[in-house]
Parts: sequence; structure tokens; C-alpha cells
Amino acid sequence: MINFEKQFDNIEKKFREIENNLNNQSNLGTEKLIKLNREYAELTPIVETISKYKKEKKEISELSKLSEDSDFSIKEMAEIELKEKKKSIAILESDLMRLLIPKDENDKKNSILEIRAGTGGDEASLFAADLFSMYQRFSDLNNWTFEILSISETGLKGIKEVICNISGNNVFSKLKFESGVHRVQRVPATESSGRVHTSAATVAVLPEAEEVDIIIEEKDLRIDVFRSSGPGGQSVNTTDSAVRITHIPTGIVVSQQDEKSQHKNKAKALKILRSRILDNEIQEKNKQRSQDRKNQVGSGDRSERIRTYNFPQGRVSDHRINLTLYNLTEILEGNLDELINPLIANEETNKLAELGNE
Repeated sequence: MINFEKQFDNIEKKFREIENNLNNQSNLGTEKLIKLNREYAELTPIVETISKYKKEKKEISELSKLSEDSDFSIKEMAEIELKEKKKSIAILESDLMRLLIPKDENDKKNSILEIRAGTGGDEASLFAADLFSMYQRFSDLNNWTFEILSISETGLKGIKEVICNISGNNVFSKLKFESGVHRVQRVPATESSGRVHTSAATVAVLPEAEEVDIIIEEKDLRIDVFRSSGPGGQSVNTTDSAVRITHIPTGIVVSQQDEKSQHKNKAKALKILRSRILDNEIQEKNKQRSQDRKNQVGSGDRSERIRTYNFPQGRVSDHRINLTLYNLTEILEGNLDELINPLIANEETNKLAELGNE
């Protein structure tokens, strides 16, 4: 058990302070009240578990003394109870470790999913389409809402780039591990000699930023409008409905042209822009952490090759945790939990080790 006892007093002190403020809330504004209620709800299970832990520790101390009693019957009874208490305290210690793991404040957020074809020509765009379909099915299995914000397709049913908004319960907590380079090894449909080709696609998962998370000043934006380009025919707009927004301080640029309405394109572009700015801030914070922390799963390094999908062997390998599974078909059907759950467990283990070193 990592020695958390030195943290207990601070946690209980903070909990009492919040409790006192909530009991005397006449001078509190709405935002402050919401924040305090959220902190109170987060701390309550921790404080309750700490209380149980301290009670068990006290009882173990008393039983240890009784186990040395000269009266054999008292000694025997104390040893039996002591055995049970030690089992109970082990469970409480495990619960406390998980409760004290630092929470990612973005875990409960919705996500912006971006998939882009990488190296490999037409095969890379076909693989990007496979990934798009995989995440769409995974969203369906989790009862999440999956909305396409923009898409650029190829003539071979491939995808050059697609940006989606996924909303539901704890979306980012599961999808945040998907950011990085995904590599595929297979025989392309256009390959007559049967040679296995390697190509890649990049995936970026951003926490969807709300207006309260990222405040964008109008003076920091350059907005250009232009005529949408398209495959021809009726789908090409004859008005300047496409929008390109540049965030001057960061240099981040977002273009939207899927909607016929300039207003709708601007709203979608701002949604993506806000999330990219938040993601940019997260990346900057990651850079400031220790080297050990940056090397952990979930660092979000977009250039990192995270996974290989090998079709001839029906194999999927996650290179971050040396995990290999032989159920490629099921995974492409959206059954990603076998990949994602070990990544979540690995992150928890790393955070616990980090806590123990503090």
C-alpha cells in the first residue's frame, strides 16, 4: 500500500471547509456554488473511505494487543478477528488507491474525432474509411451520438479526411487512447500480384471544448468566406457559403464547407476550432511534465505509431503496451473494449506509481 496517510488530513480539512461554505452559502455566487457542489460530490466517497480505513486501522491496533493476551480464549478470538480485519483493510487500501488517482478533467467530455489518410495512396484512404466505420460502430455499441462535421471522400469509397462529433457518456475517457498513427498491412484490392502493402492513417481525438472552457475573442479571429468546391452538379454552391477561420494567436486554421448555409459552416468551424485550441493547451501541458509522464499511454503524441492491423494474420497489435489480439474482424466491427480497457488499466497503474513517488 502506498503511504497516503499524510494526504488524509489535507483531504478531510478541505472537505470540512467546503461543507462549511455550503452551509453558509448566502455570499456565494452561482458559479462558485456549482464548483463547490461538484468538489463536495467528488470528495464525499474519498472521505467516507478514509473514515472506514481509519476505523479499521484502530480496530486492528486494538486486536493486535489482544492477540498477545495471556488468556488463550481471548488471544484466539483476537487472532481470528485480526485475520478478517486485515482482509477488509486490504480492500479499503485498494479502493483508496483508485479514489486518489488524479482524475482527467476531460474524461466526461464529448469528443471531436479526426481521421486522415496517411502514407500509402489509395490504400491509405480505404484504411481511413475502415477506421471511420470502426469508430462509428463502436459509438453505436456505446449508445453515443455520431455526427459527421466534414468529410472528404475519394472515388474508390476511401476517405481523405473526416471530422466527427461524438457525444454521450464518458466519450473522451475511452477514445483518448486512439490518437496516433494507425498502420495497416494487407493486400490491396488493386494489387494483382498479391503482395502485402503497408499504409497508414492518423487519428486525433480531441475533448470537445465548451464555450466556458475556451473563450475566443472576435479580435483574435480572421474569417474568410469562399465558394464551396464539390464533385459537380447540384452539390456545388453558387454562393460564398464556405468558411475558413484562423485563430491568430495559435495559427490554428479550420475550414468548413459541407453545409449550404454560411452560418452553419461557421458554427461547425468554431466548434472544431475551440476543441483544437483546448487540445493545443493540453499538449503544451504534457510537454511541461516529466519525461516519464510524457512517455505514458495517453500522452496524445500524434506522430506516435500506436497500432498495427495485420490482415493476413488477423492480428491487431498495440505497440504502447505490447498487446496482441487475433480478432481483427471483431475489432473492425467496433468491438474495441479488448483494446481500450487494458490501456485504461495501464494508465491507472502509471498514475498510481507516480503517486507513490511523490
